[in-house]
Amino acid sequence: MSLVGSYVALSKPLVAALPVFLLAWLRFGIGGLAMAHWLKKPADETPMSPATRRLVFLESFLGNFLFSVCMLYGVSLTSAVAAGVIMAAIPATVALLSWAFLRERISLQVWAAVACAVLGIALVSLSSPALPAQAGIAPANAEASQNAWLGNLLLVGAVLCEAAYAVIGKKLTGVLGPKRITALINLWGFALVTPFGLWVAWGFDFAGVAPASWALLVFYALAASVWTVWLWMTGLKSIPANQAGVFTVMLPVSAAAVGVLVLGESLNATQVGAFAIALAGVVLATLPERSRPGALPARQLP
Repeated sequence: MSLVGSYVALSKPLVAALPVFLLAWLRFGIGGLAMAHWLKKPADETPMSPATRRLVFLESFLGNFLFSVCMLYGVSLTSAVAAGVIMAAIPATVALLSWAFLRERISLQVWAAVACAVLGIALVSLSSPALPAQAGIAPANAEASQNAWLGNLLLVGAVLCEAAYAVIGKKLTGVLGPKRITALINLWGFALVTPFGLWVAWGFDFAGVAPASWALLVFYALAASVWTVWLWMTGLKSIPANQAGVFTVMLPVSAAAVGVLVLGESLNATQVGAFAIALAGVVLATLPERSRPGALPARQLP
């Protein structure tokens, strides 16, 4: 989650150098080359059922393709700090999706966390965007800052995609190994974005991209497509999905930290308050509940 937060923030200078669909296409391509040997089915793994194949596609479509599009376009229209605050809604959103699709009970504690997440997003949406100081990263004109609301809305979409990714990922780890899941969903992501990537690449001036941007692209591709997915799926194999939500706190923290320390962004008073409220929601969503005397244990899902 720390790596996810860092590449969410560092994608801001990347989208200033490369079009979004070209960036996503190169990301999946570099990731695919790095783990082509992970695609082979292990001898001890059972063949994928049609249901598992559908889950693999949904995991890639929501967690890779749509998440990348929403996140990259969103960050290009708003600040990395705002992205950090909005991404703090992930644990509460995971709880909501678990309630909607897995019929899990949601306590008043988690509903309070959802309220904190919504309030934090509302505050950061109403605040003025914290624009970076470095040349080449700031939007080209005032219109970009006026579109910050759209960027925030797209980041909310990215939150929904990431939450779905967490819920579906837990199911997949029961039938597939972490390395194979990582390689398969990256391959689907590459297939989905290839038509758009080729269309953008046809007239793009690759020579105009600075060497530093290419180096950042390699880090972004390996972090987004290989390291974070493999680490996340390996963790989900060992612990429950709701417990994994605890660690998503590192995503907004690292995104905001990179925005301030690396990209030269600043936190205004409203954003500090929004960030504090959002993190309070994370704490509420992930704190263990006290068992009531005589209460029956929660039903375990199969």
